[in-house]
Amino acid sequence: MAQSVRIYFLGGLGEIGRNCMVLEQDNKLLLIDCGLMFPDADMHGIDLVLPDFTFLIENRERIVGCVATHGHEDHVGGLQFLLRELSFPIYGSDVTLGLARNRIEEAGLLGKTDLVTVRDGERINIGPFDVEFLPVTHSVPHAHAIIVHTPQGVIVHSGDFKLDLTPVDHRRTDLARLGELAATVGVRLLMCDSTNAEEHGHAPSEKSVGAVLHQLFHEHRDRRIITASFASHIHRVQQIIEAAIDNGRKVCLMGRSMQKNIALAIQLKLIDVPPSIFIDVQKVDDYAPADVCIISTGSQGEPMAALSLLSRGESKWFTVGEHDTIILSSHAIPGNEGNVNRVIDGLLRAGAKVVHSGIADVHATGHAQADELKTYHSILRPEWFVPVHGEFRHLRAHAELAVVMGTPPDHVLQATDGDVLELSDDGLVFADKVPASYLFVDGIVGDVGQGVLRDRRVLAEEGVVVIVATVDSALHKVITGPELITRGWVYAPEADNLLDEAEAHIEKALVQALDDGISDIDSLERIVRKAAGKFVSDRTKRRPMIVPVVMTT
Repeated sequence: MAQSVRIYFLGGLGEIGRNCMVLEQDNKLLLIDCGLMFPDADMHGIDLVLPDFTFLIENRERIVGCVATHGHEDHVGGLQFLLRELSFPIYGSDVTLGLARNRIEEAGLLGKTDLVTVRDGERINIGPFDVEFLPVTHSVPHAHAIIVHTPQGVIVHSGDFKLDLTPVDHRRTDLARLGELAATVGVRLLMCDSTNAEEHGHAPSEKSVGAVLHQLFHEHRDRRIITASFASHIHRVQQIIEAAIDNGRKVCLMGRSMQKNIALAIQLKLIDVPPSIFIDVQKVDDYAPADVCIISTGSQGEPMAALSLLSRGESKWFTVGEHDTIILSSHAIPGNEGNVNRVIDGLLRAGAKVVHSGIADVHATGHAQADELKTYHSILRPEWFVPVHGEFRHLRAHAELAVVMGTPPDHVLQATDGDVLELSDDGLVFADKVPASYLFVDGIVGDVGQGVLRDRRVLAEEGVVVIVATVDSALHKVITGPELITRGWVYAPEADNLLDEAEAHIEKALVQALDDGISDIDSLERIVRKAAGKFVSDRTKRRPMIVPVVMTT
């Protein structure tokens, strides 16, 4: 009887982001990715959301390393935070590790890890794990699928991928090797990207975006062109630069991440351009509009990114106006739509023309759509299937697609964050649960919990009422107050009668409590909170935060 293998899902199931899972074999643990997620609109003040590291910290001695499928933040952005607690090597392509290294170095944590570069098709041992790195096409160069040869057979983690037959760098998803595995040893378990499982057809080739960009540069040849894209989308930036060069423009890179990533791409020879093509942002206004192209960060509407500052007229370098065309060569990540729309509105108010994916084909997804996923399943023919990477509806759509492609329904398991699956001779079953809640980053890691977020939500939506009173517990008298101080509940200058009535109601409750012999501060504050809460709710149908402050003489 072969030794069983366990899979722990710490994030990425039912959401876009926080991708993180763990394989267990021979009592050792191997991470596959450790990413972050951008906060939802109701996560007030939160900068980032991470996987719950509890299981990893409790089992630190068993971790042999982390394999990174590719360099996007939702897959490697959590590593800089996990390395504050643990130390382990990270394996990935030169680009993947280069992008991860930038963040880890900024955090001063390079000493906590060894970055081990792997080649396409390379097969290595990481502790007891026999791991093969399969090249795939994605929106960031040198992405990998992860093939793990285990006592329970071959486990395939697709990574993020698409079946682009004409990629910019000619590096295609290695379907031949996948077919070879399926035809020889077979695929015991497939875990596959589900992001676009609801989208019919095939994802367009990245090269098609290049043709659109060239056309837009020609149409707007007399205007200054500002483009925005993911800083990690090296091939997209490459095509923007090529369009700029073909139209006789100089290129300016705006945003620290854009500058660092393009420097990495040039170093790795992913982009081959003469250094003379680049100009410093300080010199942008020295060039005629038709002679310059600016490539900026901020495609997701991040408030402090370069494009957002331009949209608000807060950039210290130059202003946007009627002579500018802005091309948003991206698509909003779910949850970022509002921020992106605000940026577009700001640019339009400034007089600029804005081109985005709703107007022209200036973006191509990096994730396989339904027909590509069908091809993938038809080649691999997995015995067991678990959809990963996506919101619940994406996972459900992919599960249904797998059944259509021949996987028996009882061999398709839709897991959620925190689930532990066990693969044994008897098959794949749900075996356990581990902590998988959100870890919030608000300046520092883990200083904000659900309780704080709940309070912030109340403050944002309902406001706050502070009640201050001083009592003489010996004489059973109210000395001063109660005085109400409100923010975000009612506008005090226009609500004098309401506030007077509230103060009288609270004072009555406070006097009654003192007459009943209640004198300890905690009890009096509870009574004040209850009386104030009932009055406010009855009179205004609102539930602001009530903060009682009772003092004694």
